[in-house]
Amino acid sequence: MTEQARFTLTGRNPDVLSCIANLSNDEVFTPPEFAGRMLDTLAQAWAAANGGANIWADSKVTFLDPCTKSGVFLREIAKRLIEGLEAEIPDLQTRVDHILTKQVFGIAITKLTSLLARRSLYCSKHATGPHSVAKSFDDDSGNIWFERVEHSWDGNKCKFCSAPIALFDRGPEVDNYAYAFIHTDDIKARISGMFGGIMQFDVIIGNPPYQMAGGAGGTSDSSIYHLFVQQALKLESRFVSMVLPSRWMAGGRGLDEFRAEMLKRGHVRSLTDFPDSAAAFPGVQIKGGICYFLWDRDQTGPCNVTRVSEGVENVQANRNLGEFDVFIRDERALGILRKVIAKAEPSVTSLLSGDTPFGIATNFDNWVAKPSADKIPLHLIHQSKRTTGFVKRNLIKKNVELLDVWKVLAPKAYGAGENFPHQILGKEIVAPPPSVCSQTYIVAAPFDSEQSAKSFASYYRTRLFRFLVSLRKITQDALRSTYTWVPQQPWDRIWTDTMLYEKYGITEDEIVFIESMIRPMGAGDE
Repeated sequence: MTEQARFTLTGRNPDVLSCIANLSNDEVFTPPEFAGRMLDTLAQAWAAANGGANIWADSKVTFLDPCTKSGVFLREIAKRLIEGLEAEIPDLQTRVDHILTKQVFGIAITKLTSLLARRSLYCSKHATGPHSVAKSFDDDSGNIWFERVEHSWDGNKCKFCSAPIALFDRGPEVDNYAYAFIHTDDIKARISGMFGGIMQFDVIIGNPPYQMAGGAGGTSDSSIYHLFVQQALKLESRFVSMVLPSRWMAGGRGLDEFRAEMLKRGHVRSLTDFPDSAAAFPGVQIKGGICYFLWDRDQTGPCNVTRVSEGVENVQANRNLGEFDVFIRDERALGILRKVIAKAEPSVTSLLSGDTPFGIATNFDNWVAKPSADKIPLHLIHQSKRTTGFVKRNLIKKNVELLDVWKVLAPKAYGAGENFPHQILGKEIVAPPPSVCSQTYIVAAPFDSEQSAKSFASYYRTRLFRFLVSLRKITQDALRSTYTWVPQQPWDRIWTDTMLYEKYGITEDEIVFIESMIRPMGAGDE
């Protein structure tokens, strides 16, 4: 047995784990190069915290991937330990056995990924197989655990992951995606049951599933990646590092508590952000980008942030992640935002409605195409196009005080890919009284005249307005909270960017940056 043939895959180009196709939106496999980058970040932090010590030369350090898929993290860790422990454990087979039985552990997310992970780590789908590089296991699973776990139904949903019973209450022959790591109230007991005793891992690292189909109701999925992070933190490991969709930084239903914990507690030592997910995971497009973090149990303080854009690493040393309630990803935007909020003007959010402003859902169909005396205009999307229908006034039970005022309707969602300059928001509608809209829009109101409504609309179309929205808008949705940093203006003029740049002292370099990110918005834009 030679170390080179077994573990470095020398001569095999490309690496099989860089070619394997993703099984589903949840099972996005981590490229080996990306896993290696995360491990480099870990090694640097370990050395800084341990007097320059090499983590890969420590035979006592233990690692857990709680959501292993291809096994790439475990494989890359094992490769580094095999090299780093050579001086301490000269015999290769003894060294390999020690690493695989005492130092690296995984929890697979499905039966299939358990086989993939074992194949990656042990060179055999069974740890005890004749071709396995591990010679000291007495169980086929080795240290990569998988057993089917059932959802815990509470009404129509799982109490742990919000999986809908209608989709995932199915027979044992089909995966039910009840991930063992997050389906427990006592993660320490669960881990002990998996690996046969009390376990204290030094490092937890992985790329968890991101969402649960139908978890937010209907066709809407719910985020679950934060549940893996929260469980990992309960294990009190020295370091935790995970890959996450970057949308957690600014949005996500049910993520407020998680975001506050990550940004405010000061334990995140390093954060690396890829606004374009394809730069990290070739061929994979994840709205809002992808990131990975390194959480340090024993440190509180500022964080080193790296934004990777178009192949350039923009390093921001000692960022205060908790400066705002959401994270400003681009350091160039910080100065602009600080100038705007320094004036302490009230936010436009006080003019904006919440979701479904008049109680009319997107799929509402109790309307007609022709006007009549007993009906008022209804702005909605029909057959994927904007249209105006007519609805009986007495059907409106919510925000009825806004029926007979001038208002501006802003599309609730707008998406146009990941490329910049971006429009950010869809074209607004200045709606005279009486009028209503469906859930497709949110409402800015009340305005006391057509002039003031058109003044707001002109402001809405400026690049600065949409730039400030973009700092909190990381997916296609733009609900009221997305507008938090947009200040109100006097509604007695038609606003332009030139006027706003002068008011807030925006420099020429800052103007160039804003206009590189936000494109002009003309009357014909949708």
